[in-house]
Amino acid sequence: MDELDREILAILRRDARRPYTEIAEAVDTSEGTVRNRVERLVDDGVIERFTVATRTGNVKAMIEIGVDVAVDTHAISDRIANWPAVDFVWQVSGEEDIVVIVDAADTEEVNALLTRARELDEVNRTKTRLILDEALG
Repeated sequence: MDELDREILAILRRDARRPYTEIAEAVDTSEGTVRNRVERLVDDGVIERFTVATRTGNVKAMIEIGVDVAVDTHAISDRIANWPAVDFVWQVSGEEDIVVIVDAADTEEVNALLTRARELDEVNRTKTRLILDEALG
C-alpha cells in the first residue's frame, strides 16, 4: 500500500459513496486508477466493507467486556455482533478483552444489552461508557 492508496482510503473513510471521479480529482489521478486501486484494496482485504455512519438520535454506548483467560474471544465476539443495536465488536488488548459499540433506542436498551452480556458464562466484568459526541477522523 502506497501513499495514493492511503489518500484514497482517507477520502472513503469520510464518505464511502463518493464517486470515483471526485476521488480521482482530489488525489490528482484518473478515475480508472482509483477504481482499480479500490478493487485491489477490497480483494486484498484492506477494505473489509463499506458502511454507513448514522446520527439517529439514539443513545450510543461502548460496553467493555472482560472474559476468562481460556475463553475464545472470537466466538463470543461473533455471537455479540448479531445482537440488535450492536454496530461493532472489537477484540482489544489491555484491561478488557472485547469492546462493543452500541446504537440503541434508549438507555433501557443499552441496559438490556449490558445485562445480556453479563449473563454470558464467559464474562467476568463489564464497563459501560455513554458516547456523548463523535467526529470523523
